[in-house]
Formats: sequence, structure tokens, C-alpha cells
Amino acid sequence: MNDGTSRREFIGTLAAFSLFPLEQEKPELILYNGNILTVNDREPRAQAVAIARGRFLAVGSDSDVLNLASAASKKIDLGRKTVIPGFIDAHSHPAEAGLMHLRMVDCDLRSISAIQAALRERAAKTPPGEWVLGFKYDDTKTEEGRPLTVADLDAAVPDHPVHVEHRGGHTTYSNSLAFRKAGIDEKTPDPPGGKIDRDPATGKLTGRVAESGNALFDKAIPQNFTRDDHREGVKLISKMLARTGITSATEAQGSPTDLRAYQDAYESGDLLYRAYCFINFHFLDAMIAAGNRTGLGHEWVRIGAVKLVCDGSISERTARLSTPYEGRPNDYGILVMTEEELYTHGRKAHLAGWQIGTHANGDVGIDTTLRVYERLQKESPLRDPRFRLEHCTVVNDGLIARMKALGAIPTPFSTYVYYHGEKMRYYGADRLNHMFALRSFLDAGIRATQASEPRTKKI
Repeated sequence: MNDGTSRREFIGTLAAFSLFPLEQEKPELILYNGNILTVNDREPRAQAVAIARGRFLAVGSDSDVLNLASAASKKIDLGRKTVIPGFIDAHSHPAEAGLMHLRMVDCDLRSISAIQAALRERAAKTPPGEWVLGFKYDDTKTEEGRPLTVADLDAAVPDHPVHVEHRGGHTTYSNSLAFRKAGIDEKTPDPPGGKIDRDPATGKLTGRVAESGNALFDKAIPQNFTRDDHREGVKLISKMLARTGITSATEAQGSPTDLRAYQDAYESGDLLYRAYCFINFHFLDAMIAAGNRTGLGHEWVRIGAVKLVCDGSISERTARLSTPYEGRPNDYGILVMTEEELYTHGRKAHLAGWQIGTHANGDVGIDTTLRVYERLQKESPLRDPRFRLEHCTVVNDGLIARMKALGAIPTPFSTYVYYHGEKMRYYGADRLNHMFALRSFLDAGIRATQASEPRTKKI
């Protein structure tokens, strides 16, 4: 505590942290002998904190805070270690990632041969005909310097359907049996908002499917997770997030099942972070009919925005751009939903009092999403709709000005610059100057967030 701060000021200031009068509340935990960053300009560093009921009771010097202890208070000597506030991850997929870690093959490996070996090992333990599922595969991080092919997966596991998800979550790679199970062959047309890759020379399937094309696999793959599996997935990912200092996270593509899993994990004492659970638009009608909307819940589990998806992925090069990808003159990316589809679902959510969060990566995707938000606000203005632009990667001055005018919230994921730096060549040097533009958002007075998208990295 600064010398100029009196004992009375100390007690009075700290009482505001408690739900109960300070004299009636005793600390459950005291952390002392530390370098505590308070994020308080008046006193940016402290030696000790006292905590009760999940709230700070006191922040200050060792002597002042230790004097608040009772016989039952637990005390931890930090040994001058630095303590910082918990991180808030504004866009992630923890419930889904937890399930993946429970059941799927981790394909975050540095060679195609290693991925084949991992899939082969899982197949040997899998009953005949059942699916072998992989996740966290990254097409630019294997030593072969090329993506997985249907031939690679057929050679590894010929007798089970194999389906491997890219760590970005927007593309998958499958073997021949998986394509047959999904009803996909060379004659299957690309669905709206999706793409089934074919060899340009032969027309044969390459193994890769992008965006809404993956719905064909979703229908074919049995969803046999139990309620306890979902809770266990949240329990597992909770430990992983807590280990990295994340204390709050947005579940960016949730469902009623995820919401229940969070509540189950909370009630069993296994939820270690505060969850703001977006709900996929497919469940919006049922949620509205049940009287649910954004904000319902409690401190640990709360319903977030309804989730829409405008375009594709940065790491998988499917984001919708106004000019083509470098070296791919006919490839502008993918619009997953049309503007009218976004408006129809968005209007229903807007009128029912829901926040809206729309995945929009490319400049065309962001422009399209902003037009929908502007239309909704013009037709049915709300005081503070808190429209969100999930990822909001490729921007320009005009888009930033429109975000500012709307009070929209961009959610960039700067982690991509680190984890996917080798992919940035597909965007070109000039476009890269307008990507992951956190500094531009801040300079414009826009309150941007930060996010990890943890399917994309090790936690």
C-alpha cells in the first residue's frame, strides 16, 4: 500500500469488493509475498490479496492483508512470483475440443506417415466398420509439404471409414469408405456454401471437403456421446484452460447439449472457468420457444449470442475475399450463408432480444455481415445490440468506420499470426497489412477482444 493511503481508505476501498460487509467476512484464502498486477491505475502493484466466496476482499501490502486473516484462512507464500488477472478467451470451442480430446486421434503430427500410424493404431482398437475420427490436422505443418489425400488415408486404414478434421474446423480429409458412407462420389455437386475438392486432371475426389460440404459427413457419423461424455469433455478442457490462466471463455458454436454439459460440470464441481455459451442458429427456434435468450444464466454458465456463419477460414484459405488468393486467380473463398439467409436468421434473433455473433473473416464476409447488422438496426433499433464480428480478419478503413458507427465488437484471433504464419503467403504482403488489425480497432475507439480459437493450437 502507498504511504499516502490511510488504513481507513484501505478498508473502505476494499469493502467494495465484497458482497458482505468486510467486518462480517473473513478471507478463505490469502496470497502474499507476491508481485500482483492489479490493473488499477491508482495502485498498479500489490504484495497480497485476500479472497472469499470467489471474490477479492482486499488488495494491498502483506501486513495489511495478513491482518485480515482468521484461524481458518489458508495462506500461500508466493515467493515474489508475479500474479496477473485471469485471461478472458473471447472466441473458442472448449466443449467441442474436450469431446475431441476424449475420443478422437490427435493428428497434430509433423509427417503424413506419423498421422497414418496414429490412425492405424486407433483402427486396430476399433470394432470393424466403425468410424476412426481425427482432429487438429494441419495441412501446412507436415514435412511432406502437401495435404493429406484420400490415397494416404486408404493406405493407412482401408477397412474403417476415416474422417480427419483440420485444426481450423472448416475442412476435413476422408478415405474412400468414409466418402461412400456419406454418399459422396465424383458426381456429387458442391452444396451451397461448400466445396468437395476434385483433382482437376482426373475429376477424382482428393479427400478434402470444405465448409457446408461437411454436413454430409455430419449426417453419416454416429453421434454416440452420452450426457456424461459431454460433462467429462468440459471437465477435461477446464483443466487445460485453467492451466494456462484462462478463467472465462466464450463457447462460440454451442448447442443446448453443450449448455447442459456446462451446467452438469458446474454442479459436479468440474467447471473451472466461466462459460458464455453461444447457441448455433439451428437451435434458435427451440431456444426462443423455451423463453431463453442472451444473458440467461448465472456467473458460471450464461447463454451468449446466437451464432451465424458468413464465410470461411483464414487457416484453411476459405475466407471470402474481394480479390483472389495469391497464386490462385479464380479462388476468392467461400460464402457459407447468403446475405438474405443471414438477415432472416439475424432478424429473428434480433427481435427476440438475442445478441448476434457472426463468423466473418474476409473483407467480403465482413462487409456482408455489416450490411445485415445495419439493416437490422435501421429497421428495429436497439440501444446496444452488441453485434459481434467473429474473427474479423481482413479489414479496411471503410469497414472499421462502419463497425465504429454500429458499436460492433470485432473478435480477432492474433494467435493465428503465430500458429499459422506459414499460411500468410496466400494472402500477399499488401493484404497482410490489413489483417488482424487490433491496433487499428483500438485507434478507432473500438473495443475489440482477443481470442485463441483453441482447436487451432496446443493449450
